[in-house]
Amino acid sequence: MKRDRGLDTLLELDGETFVVEGLLWVRFEVKQVPVSSERPHGLDYSLTLHDANGKRLLGFDNAHAIKEGSGPGARTRIEYDHRHKGQQVRFYDYKDAATLLADFWTEADSILKERRPPR
Repeated sequence: MKRDRGLDTLLELDGETFVVEGLLWVRFEVKQVPVSSERPHGLDYSLTLHDANGKRLLGFDNAHAIKEGSGPGARTRIEYDHRHKGQQVRFYDYKDAATLLADFWTEADSILKERRPPR
């Protein structure tokens, strides 16, 4: 199996919390777990961005199964990977640890730009 080159970086972030732009903060929780159908990459992760009051603005995690949509057309997947943005929850296609980090920071940066006051 090909080595995930970003895995060590992601695992080193476990337990870290960073203040972003003075008021917002980011938290990383990452653990290696046995490979399963729910976590085929062998990771249990939660990468989150919060406002000053602790409200989650963005989250990439695989803590639980999700259903996307409602009614008879709703979709579910065996894999738990998904992202939260506000009230919206969407499936996330996990590729590797480096891509997960890049995707999280891209979304977080977008939220930060939206919240910055105009100059």
